Amino acid sequence: MPSTTTATALGDARIITAAELEFRPVADPAARTTVATPVSPAAGSTHVTLHVVRIAGGESFVPDDSAAEENTVVVFAGSGTAAVGDLSRHVERGRAAYAPTGRTLTLTADDAGMTAYIWRTPLAGVTPGSDPVLHSSLWDDTTQLRGFGGTGQIEAAEARATMNFVFWPGTGSSRLCLHCGIQQPGETFNVHLHPDSDEAFIAFEGIGQMYLRDHWVDVAAGDVLYAAPGVLHGARNPHTGPAARRFVTCGGPSPYDPALYSAAGYSSQVR
Repeated sequence: MPSTTTATALGDARIITAAELEFRPVADPAARTTVATPVSPAAGSTHVTLHVVRIAGGESFVPDDSAAEENTVVVFAGSGTAAVGDLSRHVERGRAAYAPTGRTLTLTADDAGMTAYIWRTPLAGVTPGSDPVLHSSLWDDTTQLRGFGGTGQIEAAEARATMNFVFWPGTGSSRLCLHCGIQQPGETFNVHLHPDSDEAFIAFEGIGQMYLRDHWVDVAAGDVLYAAPGVLHGARNPHTGPAARRFVTCGGPSPYDPALYSAAGYSSQVR
């Protein structure tokens, strides 16, 4: 089922715009559902695969070997159900699901269809969580990182964004994570790097900028950032004034980076 983008190979850093995503039919010739895979080991990543799937109304999508890998999913548009094993929940824009290794992820669209972003990684010998949270939302602010100053390579901005930890070790996620960065007008999630993790995140809402390697790039909802281990990245909302709106990103490093939880004052031990 792998797909490519119209862009060249990712190498170790790339922003893939929504317009560059190349969608292809799933393996079932009778299905109308299509999928693009802008990030994957075949395209240069080390640990993570990112699918963008457009599920036609009334159809279902199950990632290949779904039960053999961890999966997180965010609904980008439309609505339907997300089943993790035999536990199913209604989902709509901004809702999220986590499928631990051993539990199949099944997404089924309502009549109007559904678009979802799915992050995947092998468990790779990591102990699964004992009672993981399986359904959540990008707007769950139970656990947050505030005032993050980056990792020191780039001077930190003073107006600092807030990050929601949606799926993380504290909710039982073993290797994948899902974080939601909320950049209000003028705010920055400061530039940082992950020494041992791939980063794949998306612009979920609004317009803003993503930092990649050595400069800021304008992005809009649906665009994807990939950064290999050690590559600087960040997000900011440079827009201010009465018409400015929040800029929301989501995704996370794979495997998760304990330094983010330490910066927020939390343990990275899997629950």
